[in-house]
Amino acid sequence: MVPKKISQNKTFKILSNPFILISLVFIVWIVFIDENSYLFHYKTLNPELDKLEKDKKYYQSEIEKDRKKIKDLQNPKSLDQFAREKYKMKKENEEIFIIEYDTISSE
Repeated sequence: MVPKKISQNKTFKILSNPFILISLVFIVWIVFIDENSYLFHYKTLNPELDKLEKDKKYYQSEIEKDRKKIKDLQNPKSLDQFAREKYKMKKENEEIFIIEYDTISSE
């Protein structure tokens, strides 16, 4: 029986220490109560961070596609083809016929 009392007494002394009490209150405050608590970060900011990381990957892939396109357009033939297809440009004394199909079908 004596060892239990000593153990309980020792635990009480540790918990009654004001530094330990203040530290425990501080930890509880930071984890659960504060406006910038861990729970707030976990529920609100982590999904936002995941979304931003996905956006970053998407934009990096788009940048890579654009770099390849720019590299391809350094070639005069591909630049000419791109200008003709995309912007319907033509050379002097050249005629272009644009054929557009009606997408609505009358069945």
